[in-house]
Amino acid sequence: MDDLGIVGLGLVFVMVLVSYRGMQDPAYFVRYAFEVGAIRHRRQYLRLLSSGFLHVGWWHLGFNVLTLWCFGGALETVVGMQNFLLLYFVSLVGGNLFSLWLHRHEPRYTAVGASGAISGLIFASIALFPGIEVGMLGIYLPGWLYGFLYVLLSAYGITVRRDTIGHDAHLGGGLVGLVTAVGVVPDILRLNYLTILAIVLPAAASLYLLIRRPTGRLLGNLFASGPHYQTVDDRYHARKREDAAVLDELLEKISHKGLEGLNRREKQQLEELSR
Repeated sequence: MDDLGIVGLGLVFVMVLVSYRGMQDPAYFVRYAFEVGAIRHRRQYLRLLSSGFLHVGWWHLGFNVLTLWCFGGALETVVGMQNFLLLYFVSLVGGNLFSLWLHRHEPRYTAVGASGAISGLIFASIALFPGIEVGMLGIYLPGWLYGFLYVLLSAYGITVRRDTIGHDAHLGGGLVGLVTAVGVVPDILRLNYLTILAIVLPAAASLYLLIRRPTGRLLGNLFASGPHYQTVDDRYHARKREDAAVLDELLEKISHKGLEGLNRREKQQLEELSR
């Protein structure tokens, strides 16, 4: 792909600068990371943007910078600087908003990374350039296959939750980026509909499972939809995790708004969970 344009280089510069500061200063990292409770209850909406420029380590930052370098140049050339910025930030915020909704009952959930923005650029590039191949070190995959595998790996990362990388923002941001690309260049929907479907269908299926099967997400298995898929211990631990998440959210709200900030239903929940 082409070298990065002015906008892409500017984004890389800010990303490296902010990430380095966050790695050196834990307080700075915590202050600007994505955190559900801080955004929902303390209205720190800047975190929806700032978290996209922080990274957990050099390997995380390096991967996102490399991906931006691979996809950003051609994309910026085709859609222009303004639309490139639009794609980047709409994908970033869209991915984080999906994350915020998905983890709305987990006030301590936190994540960082340019996940949503980078995924949006990847999906937009695949839709605009369906013949591209993605890879390195002599191993390359067709763009549509890369997008398909990317969706599956993101869904897996959401369920296992072994790090602070915003895997759910990958999925949400990717879809937002794809839809935005269609809005910017409507003809791609007619010309490249097979490539777009190869990404949208598995992404839509993953979203459906994430929304309709929250218990499966808690258990680390999106296909665990009901009691007949679980052991007694599974049901018990899933219920305990759900109760703990609700209690955390209530306590977070009380710490910032006081007990009077709870409505009648929330007070009843607090009383039941405190027994």
